Amino acid sequence: MSRDALYSACRLCPRACGVNRAQAFGFCRSGILPKVAHAALHFGEEPCISGVSGSGAVFFSGCTLRCCYCQNRPISAEGMGREITPRQLANIFLHLQGQGAHNLNLVTATHYIPSILDALDLIRDKRTIPVVYNTSGYESPETLRLLEGYVDIYLPDFKYWDSALAFRLSAAPNYPQAAQAAILEMVRQTGPPQLDESGLLRKGVILRHLALPSLRQDTFHILEWAASHLGDSVLLSVMCQYTPIGQQDYAPLNRRLSTYEYRLILDKLDALGLRSGYVQDRSSATEEYIPPFSPDTLPLDDL
Repeated sequence: MSRDALYSACRLCPRACGVNRAQAFGFCRSGILPKVAHAALHFGEEPCISGVSGSGAVFFSGCTLRCCYCQNRPISAEGMGREITPRQLANIFLHLQGQGAHNLNLVTATHYIPSILDALDLIRDKRTIPVVYNTSGYESPETLRLLEGYVDIYLPDFKYWDSALAFRLSAAPNYPQAAQAAILEMVRQTGPPQLDESGLLRKGVILRHLALPSLRQDTFHILEWAASHLGDSVLLSVMCQYTPIGQQDYAPLNRRLSTYEYRLILDKLDALGLRSGYVQDRSSATEEYIPPFSPDTLPLDDL
């Protein structure tokens, strides 16, 4: 099957909408041309990704989830961004590499994978830095296999253990099962983490979990699964940066994570022997992690 055909009855994500994206939007609210909202050096990732020069982040518009607490709503749900060709996307990649980016960081890219692979093919002989696939974790193993040989580093979330919670907060009741299968596929592709002499990750998986207020039991289940199924095959990143944006229809999310809650989560990490990775300081719970989206400033010159 050609890459373009993957858009004609789209099953790129676990929703498997089957929509012909040349004629109508799928659940992701996206057509067949990649829509990009921001591309710049980004310093808000884990230290082994951002390093000292920054990660070359490309933020794609649209999303396969509907997280009610999304901090990137203008691009995930409101359509901010600019449609570009694979050739223009390839130029963005080279521009970021030329700026000194440690890696190319594809943020929320699932629904544009065929076009992204075309763009990466265009710079196959020019790219010298790793590719990072930065994802919600809501992925299909079949789609991930298309990325084998292209992606060096996977940066997935594992958001929820409970299906009812996944449905209420992200409209994806099959999220827990999909995320587990996807993460195992990512680890199969990359093997254990490989860092260079500067401490930058060159290959591997960083498993992220954003701790949410009032939901620590769900967090505990995810950490227990990681301990029993992944061990040292991934770096774990536990984040406490959740910041309520406006009023949520789920009352527990109308506040930040408490110090007490976070302390219990860190204690659980210790009990499970899962401290090989990253934990955020409580001061991270601010809006500074939300980038200033700027689709009008994209470097779109032809290659």
